[in-house]
Amino acid sequence: MKKLRRVSGELTVLGAALLTIAFLAATSASAHVTVAAPGVAAGASDAVITFHVPDESDTASTVGLKVQLPATTPIAGVLVAPVPGWTAKITQTKLATPIKTDDGDITEIVSEIDWTAAAGDGIAPGFFGEFTIIGGKLPDDAASLTFKAIQTYSDKSVVSWIDEAAPGSTAELDHPAPVLTLAAASSTPSASNSTAPSSTASSSTAPSVSAAASSSDSSSGKATTGLILGIVGIVLGAGALLVALRRGRPQTGQ
Repeated sequence: MKKLRRVSGELTVLGAALLTIAFLAATSASAHVTVAAPGVAAGASDAVITFHVPDESDTASTVGLKVQLPATTPIAGVLVAPVPGWTAKITQTKLATPIKTDDGDITEIVSEIDWTAAAGDGIAPGFFGEFTIIGGKLPDDAASLTFKAIQTYSDKSVVSWIDEAAPGSTAELDHPAPVLTLAAASSTPSASNSTAPSSTASSSTAPSVSAAASSSDSSSGKATTGLILGIVGIVLGAGALLVALRRGRPQTGQ
């Protein structure tokens, strides 16, 4: 009985250690900057696109976010949602080939948005912020849109979410650029055919961001579930191995 209690205690310690490792790994895996626009398809009008920005630091707040919009698959007519405590600088770029819309040709697009927190504001450790834009017209022939993001902390550290996977690669990236996967374009005309106007200045300042509520992205949740299930399998296998080893030892006394 003493032997069984000793083995049981060792298994409990081993299991707790492995689950702690799983939790830490899952927390790290879910802390990427991501982009979401549920149900949005290629060619959509007035598409609401939201960037989720978790603060990964233990001590520093996120005070800046720079998002580069895709140049090869441009979005026409971008508007930036204001968020209390932040300002947004909008940079525009002229297009070599104008985008044709029902309201006329668009010759300039928003190429970059630079959000900056006011003094005393920002995304505190353990929280995340949401930064939202509206795309007046998404490209018709794009299957996905890649947004490179630069996150700046109050301690001056910078994290560049700009890594892109090579074609056909399934390797996990350390700092993946946010990628928005689009649904196939519908053959049915959309309810809204209007195109949101783009800013006329080469750069402008508008109120913008912070938000705070701890959460995790749905895709990160799936990855976390798989990771925890794998750890549980390791715990069970380790337990079986320990029991087998204990049974194989010669008994020297009761």
